[in-house]
Amino acid sequence: MLTVMFLNTLTPKFYVALTGTSSLISGLILIFEWWYFRKYGTSFIEQVSVSHLRPLLGGVDNSSPTNSNSSNGDADSNRQSVSECKVWRNPLNLFRGAEYNRYTWVTGREPLTYYDMNLSAQDHQTFFTCDSDHLRPADAIMQKAWRERNPQARISAAHEALELEDCATAYILLAEEEATTIVEAEKLFKQAVKAGEGCYRRSQQLQHHGAQYEAQHRRDTNVLVYIKRRLAMCSRKLGRTREAVKMMRDLMKEFPLLSMFNIHENLLESLLELQNYADVQAVLAKYDDISLPKSATICYTAALLKARAVSDKFSPEAASRRGLSTAEMNAVEAIHRAVEFNPHVPKYLLEMKSLILPPEHILKRGDSEAIAYAFFHLQHWKRVEGALNLLHCTWEGTFRMIPYPLEKGHLFYPYPICTETADRELLPTVFHEVSVYPKKELPFFILFTAGLCSFTAMLALLTHQFPELMGVFAKAFLSTLFAPLNFIMEKVESILPSSLWHQLTRI
Repeated sequence: MLTVMFLNTLTPKFYVALTGTSSLISGLILIFEWWYFRKYGTSFIEQVSVSHLRPLLGGVDNSSPTNSNSSNGDADSNRQSVSECKVWRNPLNLFRGAEYNRYTWVTGREPLTYYDMNLSAQDHQTFFTCDSDHLRPADAIMQKAWRERNPQARISAAHEALELEDCATAYILLAEEEATTIVEAEKLFKQAVKAGEGCYRRSQQLQHHGAQYEAQHRRDTNVLVYIKRRLAMCSRKLGRTREAVKMMRDLMKEFPLLSMFNIHENLLESLLELQNYADVQAVLAKYDDISLPKSATICYTAALLKARAVSDKFSPEAASRRGLSTAEMNAVEAIHRAVEFNPHVPKYLLEMKSLILPPEHILKRGDSEAIAYAFFHLQHWKRVEGALNLLHCTWEGTFRMIPYPLEKGHLFYPYPICTETADRELLPTVFHEVSVYPKKELPFFILFTAGLCSFTAMLALLTHQFPELMGVFAKAFLSTLFAPLNFIMEKVESILPSSLWHQLTRI
């Protein structure tokens, strides 16, 4: 009865003030929550609940400990001077004639974009030509051939150059674009080696005679390194992996300063095929240095080696009960490091996204690099028992560690925002959906506060426009809400003596 009497005394103005005040408070909470999320990447209410209320209720915080190498990450971030969206030559790029064109013949699809092939044409002109090419007729023809857009015109020009003399760059073009099998390409590269070594020896003797001869020697060095590297890749593709490893080691020993070709990435892939993990670790020890630019191959191979030590016995249920051992923690941290460098790789390794042929150029930390890595290294992850299971259980935890906004980074310099645009130029978007950087979802409390604010604002508006009608609805709602309480109080009145109940109500 008291509740009914109280509700009858409320006026429409009270309901307008009540709903308006509720809308204002929820709006202020929403603004604060949104600002806090934009600055710190988490909900304030959720953080307070986890940090202060959960321990009082007996909860246990299972969050992973802070990475002890954060100071190293800061140093790494400061030393990174690589341009954000610099495009790199794919160290494991396929052969156009023997592999890319074969794919086109079978499927009718073009695996390479115009932008990618144009970058390759620029690379060829940079590495295989110089200002003194006009002095040698065959090189003059090849200088024009590298600028030619029509593939058949390039091939015809290469044959024309070979009619004049043994031209190493002409053999390169034919091996890359005309040969329809790896065996044919290998034969042409072997002929190119003989021609290239002769030019290299002659230019080596004359390199100090002037800037022109020095440029010619630099060009001949690039040509010879390229030929030997592609020959080693032919051996790897034809199953002669040990021979390929020897050729790569000899090449790296003979030309140690030509790190721009990233021959060590070819070596790592071949050593993994041989399951020679000790040598893989030795190569990583040399190239996984804080002062050197990273790559998906470096980071994920390091993670694979650490995962290999624990993955065969790893169980997420057992780990949640007893906690992670030191070796498991090292493996998880290595996976988090790799995923932060390139977050697109796990979906290809776990076969959540379909692979396509890798492009001739890649963007580090982008989808193009992820495709190039997974295309050649998926088999190595499958070969290590439990490695993909460990990756599946832990890789998404990386995004809880990365600061927000993303301009801050964690172990590496911040993730480039231009990566998606560049990858769309490198990858055939006609039949491939470009992977984008995972975005943080809005916390539940922000969505809840936004809904509450909108609902109370709507109630305030309706109450202001239709005070009498909304007053009736409010009284009916509150009466229904307090009906159980009224029922309980009536029962209490009937049980207790009237004098005692009168004294309680007075108190």
